[in-house]
Amino acid sequence: HVQLVESGGGPVQAGESLKLSCEVSGYFYSRYCMAWFRQATGKEREAVAAIDVGGSTKYADSVKGRFTISQDNAKKTLYLQMNSLKSDDTAMYYCAAVEKDFCPRTWTVEMTFGDWGPGTQVTVS
Repeated sequence: HVQLVESGGGPVQAGESLKLSCEVSGYFYSRYCMAWFRQATGKEREAVAAIDVGGSTKYADSVKGRFTISQDNAKKTLYLQMNSLKSDDTAMYYCAAVEKDFCPRTWTVEMTFGDWGPGTQVTVS
């Protein structure tokens, strides 16, 4: 298992950009599928994006073309660049990890991931 800590959240205006980071600690090597999820108040947690060890990425339809997931294995950090933010993007954003060489078809399912960070709040007004 690894420990995950998100940062970079905050209040922003609609149309602006924000970049989230997720630092990984513990016994970590690059054979992980990493993902971002988000949960708005009163709604279920939903998958946003995922990336595997080879750099292949997956995105939810709602963020395609606006969000970019990336990782720096040397720094053990996962990123989420969010552009053209909308009020609907307001949520707590969580970093998640599962030990796999690739992100499975179930990457949108919470239970696929065993390690989670505490989250960072993004508020778009």
